[in-house]
Amino acid sequence: MNIKSKITLGFLALLGLLIVLGSYAHYTVQQLDRNARSVLQDNFYSVQLGEDMLRALDLAEAHPAASEGLPRFREDLTREAGNITEPGEWPLVDSLTHSLVLFQPLRSAETLALLRQQTHRMVHLNLQAVTHKNEQANRAAVAAGRTLLVLIVLSIMIALGFVLSVPEAAVSGLRKLSASIAHVTQGDFSATIPVESRDEFGQVATSFNQLLVHVNDVRTRNLGGLVTERNRVASIVQTLDEALLMLDEDRRVLVANPPACALLELSENQVVGASADDLATRNPLMQQLLPYVLAPARQRGANPIPFTLQRPDEELHYRLVVHDAVSFNAPLDKMEFVGTILALHDVSDFKKLDQAKSDFLATVSHELKTPLSTINFHLKLLQDQRVGPINAEQQQIVATLKQENQRLLRLTTNLLDVARLESGAIPLNLRSTSLAELVGYATGPMQLQLAPKGLSLDVDLGADLPAVRADLEKTAWVLLNLLANAVRYSPDRGQVKLSAALTEQGDAVRVSVQDHGPGIAPEYQQRIFQRFAQVPDAAAPHRGGSGLGLSISREFITSQGGQLGVSSTPGTGSTFFFTLPLAHAAA
Repeated sequence: MNIKSKITLGFLALLGLLIVLGSYAHYTVQQLDRNARSVLQDNFYSVQLGEDMLRALDLAEAHPAASEGLPRFREDLTREAGNITEPGEWPLVDSLTHSLVLFQPLRSAETLALLRQQTHRMVHLNLQAVTHKNEQANRAAVAAGRTLLVLIVLSIMIALGFVLSVPEAAVSGLRKLSASIAHVTQGDFSATIPVESRDEFGQVATSFNQLLVHVNDVRTRNLGGLVTERNRVASIVQTLDEALLMLDEDRRVLVANPPACALLELSENQVVGASADDLATRNPLMQQLLPYVLAPARQRGANPIPFTLQRPDEELHYRLVVHDAVSFNAPLDKMEFVGTILALHDVSDFKKLDQAKSDFLATVSHELKTPLSTINFHLKLLQDQRVGPINAEQQQIVATLKQENQRLLRLTTNLLDVARLESGAIPLNLRSTSLAELVGYATGPMQLQLAPKGLSLDVDLGADLPAVRADLEKTAWVLLNLLANAVRYSPDRGQVKLSAALTEQGDAVRVSVQDHGPGIAPEYQQRIFQRFAQVPDAAAPHRGGSGLGLSISREFITSQGGQLGVSSTPGTGSTFFFTLPLAHAAA
């Protein structure tokens, strides 16, 4: 039997008890009422008639001549004859009738006394009947009260039994279910619910046990998959050449591969599980890395950070990448920070190769510059008429040789500048510089290059621009290089615009050079700042550049705390710009 049927039967039983109890109480009350009505209707009426008959006899005795007594007595006797209810009452009525017949002609005192005596016997008989019926009614009321009390006690006991058993039967299953769920939340999937019945709870217990088995199987498979993936990732991390550290949101080390432990000069047991803050107090490398972890992501940027580690016998160079790990929180429907990943890529060998390349470039450039200068000097001598006359064809050949020699001299000079920039041998003379002075320093030599193509230079410096902190000579060289490129790629009779204005943040000045040349495709807009990089142009495959000017320009601007960039749309021209910090902001 299911729980619903049990509860329904319990309520039906209580309802039946209430109906039986109410019906019996109603029957008992109705019975007592009928008995009371019978006493009032039968016996009390006969007593009243007897008392009235006695008064009629008193009247007939007191006033024999009066005609009211006997007729009244006769009327009451007639009524009494019609209300005989008790045994022995009819002979009394009959004797009263016979005595009344004898009394009427004689009116003797003996007959009157007999009538009074017989009337008293009738009244006494009815009074005894009233007493007897009253006792019976009392006994019936007591018996009914006891019966009702027994029924009430029985009903209360049955109701208490239902009150104690039915909720317990309904709640006991829920307790077992709640206890099993509590075990499940603690990871114990073996706490099944015993199936002790086939009611609704038995069905729920069976379904819940099946669910536990299924969830446990899924959990086992998922755990197996997670362990497999964890071991795979761990093996990958352990075999990486890069030093890798993973911290949780509380900056506690979760993962440290062998290269990271080697750099920290600590064992894996000493690193994994330790707080990065505690490690920083006793480990110099962690002390250097911790500020990058604490810095906001926007401040760190997305590019790798050059990182140098000093050792007693050598200097190690690394590229540090700091990445914030985030995870999607499905209940909250948002991404949450879960930790930080630090990767150190060893670039010491590349640094050594780069240094060797720089040394080679510096040596070759220096060795080439001396003979090229000598050749240039002798070409000037050949052009001098005092040395000896040469014809026009020879003059053209010498001019061509001189032009190519000048290009080689510029190339070697640029190579030397690149080598000096990489080695830090070019000092910067940073000082407060006005934009007007900088622009005048750079635009003066450009006037001769504008005339052959009929170009115009439009200068817009804005009003009240503050001074910037810059190396005037090197910044002017950058601006001159940008203007030279704009002139080189601008169409004839075009316009080159030079402008300067404060940046949106108000902490730097942005200088822009705009041309209306062929523009630069998006895929080349970052490549042109690399060394020896040039934009392929089918219409003009060779513009005469070495591919070093923009690279050197970016190095100059970056070393002064600024940025150099370009925005361009093919077919409409290009705008090269660089920023310089304000003099008071830099101070």
